[in-house]
Amino acid sequence: MGGKGNEGVAGLVHQTPGSIGYVELAYAKQNKLSTALVRNKAGKFVEPSLESTTAAVGGGRRGAQKDVRTPIVNAAAPDAYPIAGLTFLLVYQDMKDAARAKALANFIDWAIHDGREVVGQLDYARLPAALVQVNEATLHTLTSGGKKLL
Repeated sequence: MGGKGNEGVAGLVHQTPGSIGYVELAYAKQNKLSTALVRNKAGKFVEPSLESTTAAVGGGRRGAQKDVRTPIVNAAAPDAYPIAGLTFLLVYQDMKDAARAKALANFIDWAIHDGREVVGQLDYARLPAALVQVNEATLHTLTSGGKKLL
């Protein structure tokens, strides 16, 4: 069975005795849902948490340093939760509206730097420094009318 979004999946699991489902960690925490320890690649049963998600990102960072779209499922790190993924922003590399482009670039810059300090309050995991560097490099390729934004 499939549910639409976190709420749909949680609703189906709640209504179906003996069922399990997968929802975003932030949704599970904010709605006080039960979670399961899952065995990772290292053979360790790991609870979903901000720390185990960051460990998953760190464990999959070699591939992610080449391409941030690289899946981080079942990362090799011993403390990594095996069912983890990254959230992406898809933006045009060269944007027509210079003011909007600059505002977007500034927001992304804030999110990958200063925003790292508040993500835990929103039940999201911090990106490791190595991935921040990858994102910085990509951010510095954004342009408007051929002119770099940052």
